[in-house]
Amino acid sequence: MRRLLDFVYDSAAALAALFMVGLLGMVLLSIVSRQLHFHVSGADAYAGYLMAASGFLALAHTLKRGEHIRVTLLLNALKGKAKKAFEIWALAIACLLALLFAAYSCKLAWQSHEFHDISTGNDATPLWIPQIAMALGTVILAIAFIDELVLEILDRRSQASPGDALRNE
Repeated sequence: MRRLLDFVYDSAAALAALFMVGLLGMVLLSIVSRQLHFHVSGADAYAGYLMAASGFLALAHTLKRGEHIRVTLLLNALKGKAKKAFEIWALAIACLLALLFAAYSCKLAWQSHEFHDISTGNDATPLWIPQIAMALGTVILAIAFIDELVLEILDRRSQASPGDALRNE
């Protein structure tokens, strides 16, 4: 099961990276088209869709690598059972919020599909297409939070060392 979950998180991150490369392509296409005096309709909208897809699909991978921002002031002051209880409580709340976010994201994509909702820009893209990445990313994030909660309950969750936060530039 661990290998399957890690594969899902890594695949979502790889897809996010692919969308990021697509975003770069759209931005470069937009720059080149302005310099050469022609217009690519919808390039800005597609750049936005790709940026959102990249961000949402990377959420779970970022969480599992311990790269999300955490406020650890209270957590560092606690020891033993109190610290574990607080971690479980925080992860349970995070699971609830992530599940709600996933449910509403999936509902939004489904309703956009049902109502044939399209973007208001020149591209007239059916909105459920870019919303799928948001729904998928939030579902995988909810799974990752549940995974973290289960690992914490079983005392198998890896803890980031305090110095890990300092490696950011």
